[in-house]
Amino acid sequence: MSISRPKGTMDLLPPLARPGPLQSQAAFSRILHSAGQVLNRAGAQAIATPILESRQLAEHGVGQSSDIVLKEMFEVRYQGGHGDLILRPEGTASVVRAYLENGLKQLPAPLKLWTSGPMFRAENVQKGRLRQFHQIDYEVLGSDQPLADAEAIDLMWSVVQVLGLGQAHLKVGSVGDPADRERYRAYLRELLSPAQERLSPDSRRRLEVNPLRILDSKAPADQELLSELAPQNLLDFLGEEAREHLDAVTGYLDSWGVPYQLDPSIVRGLDYYQRTAWELHHGGIGAKSALGGGGRYDGLSELLGGKALSGVGWALGVERLLLALQEEQSLQEPELGSALYLGALTEAEQPAVLALARELRALGTTEFAYRPRPAATHQREALRRGARWLGLIGPEERGSGRVSLKDLASGERWETGAAQLAAQLGWAAGRDTSR
Repeated sequence: MSISRPKGTMDLLPPLARPGPLQSQAAFSRILHSAGQVLNRAGAQAIATPILESRQLAEHGVGQSSDIVLKEMFEVRYQGGHGDLILRPEGTASVVRAYLENGLKQLPAPLKLWTSGPMFRAENVQKGRLRQFHQIDYEVLGSDQPLADAEAIDLMWSVVQVLGLGQAHLKVGSVGDPADRERYRAYLRELLSPAQERLSPDSRRRLEVNPLRILDSKAPADQELLSELAPQNLLDFLGEEAREHLDAVTGYLDSWGVPYQLDPSIVRGLDYYQRTAWELHHGGIGAKSALGGGGRYDGLSELLGGKALSGVGWALGVERLLLALQEEQSLQEPELGSALYLGALTEAEQPAVLALARELRALGTTEFAYRPRPAATHQREALRRGARWLGLIGPEERGSGRVSLKDLASGERWETGAAQLAAQLGWAAGRDTSR
């Protein structure tokens, strides 16, 4: 019997397996490392939240009328359980819950937090859309200033610039204040109700609960009706304060030279957003071109039972970034690393090889052969493992306390004293040169 991974999940493989771009653990780690550097340098603090969350968190935070809650949540069934646990579908509500539960309001405000990890949604699997996917989340809690929104957008843009994505583009808009959205909902109900029999079943239900979600619908019937009726966009319904907020955000972006397109059609899919909303797209990855998005969510804390708390943040999909990097051919094949591979030629040299390897591991990546072999066999194995250098100890080297060294990239050979080996490789004391 052959057991396969569940549909909509992905194995990430080590460089030695020569994985495809979307299964490369090295590329995956590069994305997380690059994002972490950008966010850490901006003063963001790392946080981690459980994969398991309460169902109430999603219902109150994401919204009971959302497709996530209605169709896409993974419930966790366990002995004695009652469907009260889920696998988290997104990160923002979890970060805000952790902030409230752990008294992080005592820390200096605004507090910048970032996290990464797997999220879970029971979606139809297709290119760039998995059931277990990974996100990088950045959240700023405790500031209602448009500067916080602009900085968040700038940091998201900085991440894709560090990754070298030249075809990414930003769309910025606003979903207004609650009163603005209520006026817009009333307008949509008035516009769509006479033709509601032409809507998809899901959108007929949304018409009363939250008609803004109809604008996000991918159902052909909904798309056809929206194209025919051509509803006004939400920006036309912004109040004075929301308009001033958006103008301030775009003013900062203009002054910093962050390129963006003002998009009146942006409607966030989660209930907690208000005012600034934005999306990051990459046209090379297909029709579903979003790499991520974000926005302001000043009302989320109260939905979760906390006091009023301003917040703004974003999420980037790691697998979608991998797709974009693949499209731009920016994923590099693994090359020879900085590793040393040590081997003994006879059994008598094996103890010296093991002792030297253990000593050198404090300074750099060092592997050793588990048993003595001929020099040519050791070299083949070192190359297979992606080592940069091959070090051999045979009877002659054992007698003189030396190591025969070969640079596998250039082919250069030389001998050096075992005590001087680290210096010969450029491994300074206390400096980890692991690949």
